[in-house]
Amino acid sequence: MKIGNLEFAGRPVFLAPMEDVTDAAFRHTCKRFGADMVYTEFVSSDALVREVDRTMQKLAISDNERPVAIQIYGKNTDAMVEAAKMCEAARPDILDLNFGCPVKKVAGKGAGAGLLRDIPKMLEITSAVVRAVSLPVTVKTRLGWDDGSKCIVSLAEQLQDCGVAAITIHGRTRAQMYTGTADWSLIGAVKDNPRMHIPVIGNGDIDSPQRAKEAFDHYGVDAVMIGRASIGRPWLFEEVKHYLATGNLPAPRPLGFYVDVLKQETLQSIARLDERRGIIHIRRHLAMTPLFKGIPNFRETRIAMLRTESVDELFAIFDRIVEMLGGGDAIPPTLC
Repeated sequence: MKIGNLEFAGRPVFLAPMEDVTDAAFRHTCKRFGADMVYTEFVSSDALVREVDRTMQKLAISDNERPVAIQIYGKNTDAMVEAAKMCEAARPDILDLNFGCPVKKVAGKGAGAGLLRDIPKMLEITSAVVRAVSLPVTVKTRLGWDDGSKCIVSLAEQLQDCGVAAITIHGRTRAQMYTGTADWSLIGAVKDNPRMHIPVIGNGDIDSPQRAKEAFDHYGVDAVMIGRASIGRPWLFEEVKHYLATGNLPAPRPLGFYVDVLKQETLQSIARLDERRGIIHIRRHLAMTPLFKGIPNFRETRIAMLRTESVDELFAIFDRIVEMLGGGDAIPPTLC
């Protein structure tokens, strides 16, 4: 599969852009476990052109995470074009346009998935950005605004006509947010459209190696993108890649190995921020990791783990959990 001049062998697996999740530390970790391409957090075009410090920091990428895409969002064409040029100066491999974020503060203001209610504006923005930069421009969007407006098959053609190099489709409408199940049949319909010649990347509910294989086998997508399932579980990329290559799950590793990955993420987060803010940032990963699910009488330990602001205390809790569960015992990947 090719996106612009980028070539991806086999069945590529990408890390989805996620706000407050896909910072540099998490991107590096997912890359370590085999993610074929990673994306930054959402970058607001309006904030970028105003040179807001926190937004400018999101443009910081490094060569050891390539290929890497910067994703921008906004509803104003001029601001999106200016932001695209600023992103190009940061030297990402791809510039991605966010037409899929469903949250109220984005979609409710007409950006992200909000542009699914104004297709002409979406196409205007896309065409203008494609003309403004030399980078490959890609798009991430949804099936439509709601069940009554699932326009993705025709929309994908229109976006292709604007010059995008690939399209990622989340198999839900904006109205669904993240509820229900992703409808991959419409993603497959886009891929089956004989007029489509750009890569189609599928996204939504890829939470296991088996689901990833199904996406490739049944719907013919060129790549899959993993989002929420990777939070607190970056080793999922390794499991998926191994399963796609061999048809088998990788050999299990000790619990201590997985806990050490979470420790490394914590330390990277602290180095980027500070001890208190770094630990607060990592709490989402700890809350969502499947490592600690199903542990009997875990409630008090979980509360302590998610409340502490001390790295020493947090790591002591980790160590007690590993000792309690027998850290030398291997855990099957399906339980991680």
